[in-house]
Amino acid sequence: MALLVHDVAGPADGPTVLLSSGLGGAAAFWRPQLDVLLAAGWRVITYDQRGTGRSGGVLPTPYRIADMANDVRELLDATDTAACHLIGHALGGLVGLQLALDAPGRVASLGLVNAWSQPNPHSARCFDARLALLAAGGARAYCEAQPIFLYPATWCAANPQRVQDEVDHAVAHFPGEAIMRQRIAALRAFDVDARMGEIGVPVWVSAAQDDALVPWTCSQHLADCLPRATLHTLAHGGHAHSVTQADAFNTALLAFLAQQAPGVCA
Repeated sequence: MALLVHDVAGPADGPTVLLSSGLGGAAAFWRPQLDVLLAAGWRVITYDQRGTGRSGGVLPTPYRIADMANDVRELLDATDTAACHLIGHALGGLVGLQLALDAPGRVASLGLVNAWSQPNPHSARCFDARLALLAAGGARAYCEAQPIFLYPATWCAANPQRVQDEVDHAVAHFPGEAIMRQRIAALRAFDVDARMGEIGVPVWVSAAQDDALVPWTCSQHLADCLPRATLHTLAHGGHAHSVTQADAFNTALLAFLAQQAPGVCA
């Protein structure tokens, strides 16, 4: 299959952070982190996931998180990256967990942002509702509801034009109902809870306690069960707190990464 469309920035010989997005799959999700990581001296890889954004394409059937992890492994090979510090948001965090299990030598550390190790009934209810909207109202109805799951109500109310612009952009670049259903099915089937003890790399778990899509207790569970994990929580910020609370998020992320590569600035 075709290599994913990606971008590499920063020093060619620097330690590498790979940023893996959530369900939307777009590299642009990490815009609030990119400049601070580059300023700190990191080499940064971002990419559009298969079936989404610039990468596009048809997904295999069945489609699994393991397929997404293999895409990342091929991306690391193509960019001459022996190992990376993988930071993943939600679905992207699942990709990081899977890669750490399938190819542990390629993952130096993990950052898991509002992620999980096994299904939970609340998130399942949310995905059922989103799929029902998609079936009944198409891409526009699905995308109009997306900010409700991503952001706190107060942030949406304070940033109405930005939210509407994001919705319109999502509608214009919607990957299609079939691909979205495949991607949601893959993340809903993901369950590595019994294998978390096998992941021996340092892990930074970050969660917002007001996440409306994924209970923050899923992050607490990750931190409790992964052997070398530390938990970072914010009271407010929603599912996309890396966007809504970017300064606090970035400060904690850089501090964690600096511990993994002492020569890089925090």
